[in-house]
Amino acid sequence: MKPQHTFSGNPLDRADAIRRDPEALAALADAQTSLYLTFNKLQVAVVDGPPLQLGWIDRATVRFIEAECPPPVLLGIADGRAHFALDVSECQAPGELGDVPGWRYQDARMAAMALANADTGIVAQARSQVDWHRRHRFCSVCAAATSPAKGGHVRRCNTCTAEHFPRTDPVAIMLIVDEDYCLLGQSAGRLARTRTFSALAGFIDQGETIEEAVRREVKEEAGIEVGEVVYHSSQPWPFPSSLMIGCHGQALSRDITIDPEEMTAVEWFHRDDVRNAMAGEHPDLNLPGPIAIAHHLIRAWLDDASGV
Repeated sequence: MKPQHTFSGNPLDRADAIRRDPEALAALADAQTSLYLTFNKLQVAVVDGPPLQLGWIDRATVRFIEAECPPPVLLGIADGRAHFALDVSECQAPGELGDVPGWRYQDARMAAMALANADTGIVAQARSQVDWHRRHRFCSVCAAATSPAKGGHVRRCNTCTAEHFPRTDPVAIMLIVDEDYCLLGQSAGRLARTRTFSALAGFIDQGETIEEAVRREVKEEAGIEVGEVVYHSSQPWPFPSSLMIGCHGQALSRDITIDPEEMTAVEWFHRDDVRNAMAGEHPDLNLPGPIAIAHHLIRAWLDDASGV
Protein backbone atom coordinates (compact mmCIF):
# COMPACT_ATOMS: atom_id res chain seq x y z
CA MET A 1 0.00 0.00 0.00
CA LYS A 2 1.24 3.50 -0.88
CA PRO A 3 1.35 5.97 2.04
CA GLN A 4 -1.46 8.46 2.44
CA HIS A 5 0.50 11.67 2.31
CA THR A 6 -0.06 14.74 4.43
CA PHE A 7 -2.47 17.13 2.64
CA SER A 8 -4.29 14.21 0.98
CA GLY A 9 -7.35 12.25 2.09
CA ASN A 10 -9.85 15.14 1.94
CA PRO A 11 -13.19 13.61 3.05
CA LEU A 12 -15.45 16.37 1.67
CA ASP A 13 -17.77 15.83 -1.29
CA ARG A 14 -16.83 18.86 -3.42
CA ALA A 15 -20.46 19.11 -4.56
CA ASP A 16 -19.99 20.29 -8.13
CA ALA A 17 -23.71 20.10 -8.90
CA ILE A 18 -24.53 22.41 -6.00
CA ARG A 19 -21.89 24.91 -7.13
CA ARG A 20 -23.87 25.37 -10.35
CA ASP A 21 -27.08 26.24 -8.48
CA PRO A 22 -27.00 29.83 -7.08
CA GLU A 23 -30.12 29.29 -4.96
CA ALA A 24 -28.77 26.10 -3.41
CA LEU A 25 -25.46 27.83 -2.70
CA ALA A 26 -27.19 30.75 -1.01
CA ALA A 27 -29.25 28.37 1.13
CA LEU A 28 -26.13 26.51 2.26
CA ALA A 29 -24.29 29.73 3.06
CA ASP A 30 -27.20 30.80 5.27
CA ALA A 31 -27.85 27.41 6.89
CA GLN A 32 -27.36 27.30 10.65
CA THR A 33 -25.68 23.90 10.31
CA SER A 34 -22.94 25.15 7.95
CA LEU A 35 -19.38 25.34 9.24
CA TYR A 36 -16.63 27.83 8.37
CA LEU A 37 -12.87 27.40 8.48
CA THR A 38 -11.25 30.82 8.71
CA PHE A 39 -7.83 31.93 7.52
CA ASN A 40 -5.96 34.99 8.72
CA LYS A 41 -3.11 35.89 6.35
CA LEU A 42 -3.18 32.24 5.21
CA GLN A 43 -2.80 30.91 8.73
CA VAL A 44 -5.50 28.36 9.53
CA ALA A 45 -7.76 28.38 12.58
CA VAL A 46 -7.06 25.49 14.95
CA VAL A 47 -8.01 24.40 18.45
CA ASP A 48 -5.28 23.09 20.71
CA GLY A 49 -5.59 19.49 21.84
CA PRO A 50 -4.41 16.98 22.20
CA PRO A 51 -5.13 16.21 19.49
CA LEU A 52 -4.93 19.43 17.47
CA GLN A 53 -8.17 20.06 15.55
CA LEU A 54 -9.39 22.48 12.89
CA GLY A 55 -11.10 25.55 14.38
CA TRP A 56 -14.46 25.38 12.62
CA ILE A 57 -16.94 28.13 13.55
CA ASP A 58 -20.68 28.20 12.99
CA ARG A 59 -22.98 30.41 10.96
CA ALA A 60 -23.96 32.56 13.95
CA THR A 61 -20.33 33.45 14.65
CA VAL A 62 -19.62 34.31 11.02
CA ARG A 63 -22.69 36.50 10.63
CA PHE A 64 -21.34 39.52 12.50
CA ILE A 65 -18.31 39.93 10.21
CA GLU A 66 -19.48 38.62 6.85
CA ALA A 67 -20.15 42.06 5.35
CA GLU A 68 -16.46 42.95 5.75
CA CYS A 69 -15.09 39.67 4.34
CA PRO A 70 -14.77 38.25 0.83
CA PRO A 71 -17.48 35.72 -0.07
CA PRO A 72 -16.86 32.32 1.51
CA VAL A 73 -15.58 29.45 -0.63
CA LEU A 74 -17.61 26.26 -0.63
CA LEU A 75 -15.23 23.40 0.14
CA GLY A 76 -17.82 20.63 0.09
CA ILE A 77 -20.35 18.60 2.02
CA ALA A 78 -19.86 16.05 4.79
CA ASP A 79 -22.54 14.43 6.96
CA GLY A 80 -25.15 16.72 5.41
CA ARG A 81 -23.32 19.90 6.49
CA ALA A 82 -21.74 22.42 4.15
CA HIS A 83 -18.14 23.38 4.88
CA PHE A 84 -16.77 26.75 3.77
CA ALA A 85 -13.41 28.53 3.86
CA LEU A 86 -13.42 32.22 4.79
CA ASP A 87 -10.56 34.70 4.51
CA VAL A 88 -10.79 37.03 7.51
CA SER A 89 -7.46 38.78 6.96
CA GLU A 90 -9.14 42.15 6.38
CA CYS A 91 -12.14 41.62 8.66
CA GLN A 92 -12.82 42.98 12.11
CA ALA A 93 -11.21 41.17 15.04
CA PRO A 94 -10.18 38.00 13.16
CA GLY A 95 -8.46 36.62 16.23
CA GLU A 96 -11.58 36.72 18.39
CA LEU A 97 -13.97 34.56 16.39
CA GLY A 98 -13.40 31.33 18.28
CA ASP A 99 -15.06 30.93 21.67
CA VAL A 100 -13.27 27.68 22.54
CA PRO A 101 -10.19 27.67 24.81
CA GLY A 102 -7.08 27.14 22.75
CA TRP A 103 -8.62 28.49 19.52
CA ARG A 104 -5.96 30.31 17.49
CA TYR A 105 -4.35 30.73 14.05
CA GLN A 106 -1.33 28.66 13.04
CA ASP A 107 0.91 28.28 10.01
CA ALA A 108 -0.73 25.59 7.85
CA ARG A 109 2.49 23.60 7.42
CA MET A 110 3.09 23.46 11.16
CA ALA A 111 -0.55 22.61 11.85
CA ALA A 112 -0.46 19.75 9.35
CA MET A 113 2.21 18.00 11.39
CA ALA A 114 -0.30 17.50 14.22
CA LEU A 115 -3.69 17.34 12.50
CA ALA A 116 -5.47 14.15 11.47
CA ASN A 117 -4.68 13.28 7.87
CA ALA A 118 -8.22 13.94 6.63
CA ASP A 119 -8.05 17.42 8.13
CA THR A 120 -4.79 18.15 6.33
CA GLY A 121 -6.57 17.35 3.08
CA ILE A 122 -9.18 19.98 3.89
CA VAL A 123 -6.43 22.47 4.73
CA ALA A 124 -4.76 21.82 1.37
CA GLN A 125 -7.95 22.60 -0.52
CA ALA A 126 -8.96 25.56 1.63
CA ARG A 127 -5.58 27.30 1.84
CA SER A 128 -4.95 26.94 -1.88
CA GLN A 129 -8.34 28.37 -2.80
CA VAL A 130 -8.17 31.25 -0.33
CA ASP A 131 -4.72 32.15 -1.63
CA TRP A 132 -5.87 31.90 -5.25
CA HIS A 133 -8.71 34.35 -4.63
CA ARG A 134 -6.32 36.81 -3.00
CA ARG A 135 -4.00 36.67 -6.02
CA HIS A 136 -6.61 36.82 -8.81
CA ARG A 137 -8.81 39.81 -8.13
CA PHE A 138 -8.28 41.17 -11.64
CA CYS A 139 -8.87 39.69 -15.07
CA SER A 140 -5.79 38.52 -16.98
CA VAL A 141 -7.60 39.28 -20.24
CA CYS A 142 -8.74 42.89 -19.76
CA ALA A 143 -7.46 43.83 -16.25
CA ALA A 144 -10.94 44.60 -14.92
CA ALA A 145 -12.05 43.43 -11.47
CA THR A 146 -13.31 39.86 -11.09
CA SER A 147 -15.92 38.37 -8.78
CA PRO A 148 -16.18 34.83 -7.38
CA ALA A 149 -18.80 32.48 -8.83
CA LYS A 150 -19.85 28.84 -8.43
CA GLY A 151 -19.16 28.87 -4.73
CA GLY A 152 -15.66 30.25 -5.19
CA HIS A 153 -14.56 27.69 -7.78
CA VAL A 154 -14.46 30.35 -10.52
CA ARG A 155 -13.73 34.06 -10.78
CA ARG A 156 -15.65 35.86 -13.50
CA CYS A 157 -14.58 39.16 -15.03
CA ASN A 158 -17.05 41.95 -14.33
CA THR A 159 -16.35 43.54 -17.74
CA CYS A 160 -15.47 40.96 -20.39
CA THR A 161 -17.08 37.97 -18.54
CA ALA A 162 -13.96 35.79 -18.99
CA GLU A 163 -13.88 32.95 -16.47
CA HIS A 164 -10.75 32.11 -14.49
CA PHE A 165 -10.28 28.81 -12.66
CA PRO A 166 -7.97 27.84 -9.79
CA ARG A 167 -4.72 26.41 -11.09
CA THR A 168 -2.59 23.59 -9.80
CA ASP A 169 1.08 23.53 -10.78
CA PRO A 170 2.48 20.02 -11.39
CA VAL A 171 5.92 19.35 -9.91
CA ALA A 172 8.02 16.27 -10.60
CA ILE A 173 9.95 15.09 -7.55
CA MET A 174 12.24 12.13 -8.04
CA LEU A 175 14.59 9.85 -6.20
CA ILE A 176 17.27 8.78 -8.66
CA VAL A 177 19.05 5.55 -7.76
CA ASP A 178 22.01 3.49 -8.89
CA GLU A 179 22.31 0.13 -7.12
CA ASP A 180 23.03 0.94 -3.45
CA TYR A 181 23.18 4.71 -3.94
CA CYS A 182 20.58 7.44 -4.29
CA LEU A 183 20.96 10.99 -5.53
CA LEU A 184 19.97 13.77 -3.13
CA GLY A 185 20.36 17.52 -3.38
CA GLN A 186 20.17 20.77 -1.49
CA SER A 187 18.46 23.69 -3.21
CA ALA A 188 20.24 27.03 -3.37
CA GLY A 189 18.95 29.43 -0.74
CA ARG A 190 17.42 26.69 1.40
CA LEU A 191 18.93 24.84 4.35
CA ALA A 192 22.33 26.23 3.43
CA ARG A 193 23.65 25.97 6.97
CA THR A 194 22.58 22.36 7.51
CA ARG A 195 23.29 18.99 5.97
CA THR A 196 19.65 18.53 4.98
CA PHE A 197 19.23 16.85 1.60
CA SER A 198 16.11 15.91 -0.32
CA ALA A 199 14.97 14.41 -3.61
CA LEU A 200 15.46 16.59 -6.66
CA ALA A 201 12.35 18.36 -7.97
CA GLY A 202 11.14 20.84 -10.52
CA PHE A 203 8.03 22.18 -12.25
CA ILE A 204 6.75 20.27 -15.26
CA ASP A 205 6.86 22.41 -18.39
CA GLN A 206 4.00 22.85 -20.81
CA GLY A 207 4.00 20.13 -23.46
CA GLU A 208 6.14 17.82 -21.30
CA THR A 209 5.41 14.38 -19.87
CA ILE A 210 6.21 13.44 -16.29
CA GLU A 211 9.02 11.17 -17.47
CA GLU A 212 10.50 13.89 -19.66
CA ALA A 213 10.36 16.36 -16.78
CA VAL A 214 12.16 13.95 -14.46
CA ARG A 215 14.97 13.40 -16.96
CA ARG A 216 15.27 17.09 -17.82
CA GLU A 217 15.32 18.33 -14.23
CA VAL A 218 17.92 15.79 -13.11
CA LYS A 219 20.08 16.59 -16.12
CA GLU A 220 19.79 20.34 -15.45
CA GLU A 221 20.37 20.22 -11.70
CA ALA A 222 22.89 17.39 -11.45
CA GLY A 223 24.17 16.54 -14.92
CA ILE A 224 22.98 12.94 -14.50
CA GLU A 225 21.36 10.97 -17.32
CA VAL A 226 18.20 9.08 -16.29
CA GLY A 227 16.69 6.02 -17.95
CA GLU A 228 13.59 4.26 -16.63
CA VAL A 229 11.16 6.40 -14.62
CA VAL A 230 8.51 4.79 -12.41
CA TYR A 231 5.61 6.64 -10.78
CA HIS A 232 5.27 6.19 -7.01
CA SER A 233 2.58 8.52 -5.63
CA SER A 234 1.41 12.14 -5.54
CA GLN A 235 0.84 14.79 -2.89
CA PRO A 236 -1.06 18.08 -2.90
CA TRP A 237 1.23 20.84 -1.64
CA PRO A 238 -0.71 24.04 -0.87
CA PHE A 239 2.21 26.51 -0.85
CA PRO A 240 0.60 27.98 -2.81
CA SER A 241 -0.94 25.23 -4.97
CA SER A 242 1.20 22.45 -6.40
CA LEU A 243 0.77 18.74 -7.04
CA MET A 244 3.95 16.85 -6.21
CA ILE A 245 4.27 13.86 -8.55
CA GLY A 246 6.68 11.43 -6.95
CA CYS A 247 8.82 9.08 -9.06
CA HIS A 248 11.80 6.78 -8.86
CA GLY A 249 14.34 6.92 -11.68
CA GLN A 250 17.27 4.80 -12.75
CA ALA A 251 20.55 6.63 -13.27
CA LEU A 252 22.50 5.99 -16.47
CA SER A 253 25.55 8.00 -15.39
CA ARG A 254 27.34 8.86 -12.14
CA ASP A 255 29.40 12.03 -12.65
CA ILE A 256 27.67 15.03 -11.06
CA THR A 257 27.73 18.51 -12.55
CA ILE A 258 25.50 20.79 -10.51
CA ASP A 259 23.72 23.94 -11.58
CA PRO A 260 25.03 26.47 -9.00
CA GLU A 261 22.08 28.80 -9.55
CA GLU A 262 19.63 26.07 -8.56
CA MET A 263 21.57 23.84 -6.19
CA THR A 264 23.95 24.26 -3.30
CA ALA A 265 24.98 20.61 -3.44
CA VAL A 266 24.08 17.30 -5.08
CA GLU A 267 25.63 14.05 -3.85
CA TRP A 268 25.32 10.28 -4.07
CA PHE A 269 24.53 8.69 -0.69
CA HIS A 270 24.96 5.03 0.20
CA ARG A 271 21.93 3.11 1.38
CA ASP A 272 23.43 2.55 4.85
CA ASP A 273 23.98 6.28 5.38
CA VAL A 274 20.43 7.04 4.19
CA ARG A 275 18.95 4.38 6.46
CA ASN A 276 20.82 5.80 9.46
CA ALA A 277 19.73 9.32 8.57
CA MET A 278 16.09 8.21 8.34
CA ALA A 279 16.44 6.82 11.85
CA GLY A 280 17.95 10.10 13.05
CA GLU A 281 21.25 8.39 13.75
CA HIS A 282 23.54 9.94 11.15
CA PRO A 283 25.87 12.63 12.53
CA ASP A 284 26.16 14.55 9.26
CA LEU A 285 23.02 14.00 7.16
CA ASN A 286 19.45 15.19 7.68
CA LEU A 287 16.48 14.13 5.53
CA PRO A 288 12.92 15.47 5.08
CA GLY A 289 10.31 14.49 7.63
CA PRO A 290 7.13 12.47 7.00
CA ILE A 291 5.15 15.59 5.98
CA ALA A 292 7.11 15.61 2.68
CA ILE A 293 6.65 13.16 -0.20
CA ALA A 294 10.45 13.03 -0.51
CA HIS A 295 10.54 11.19 2.83
CA HIS A 296 8.28 8.47 1.45
CA LEU A 297 10.17 8.16 -1.84
CA ILE A 298 13.32 7.52 0.18
CA ARG A 299 11.54 5.17 2.56
CA ALA A 300 10.09 3.13 -0.32
CA TRP A 301 13.57 2.68 -1.79
CA LEU A 302 14.97 1.52 1.54
CA ASP A 303 12.04 -0.81 2.20
CA ASP A 304 12.28 -2.33 -1.28
CA ALA A 305 15.89 -3.30 -0.64
CA SER A 306 14.89 -4.78 2.73
CA GLY A 307 12.09 -6.89 1.22
CA VAL A 308 9.38 -4.96 3.07
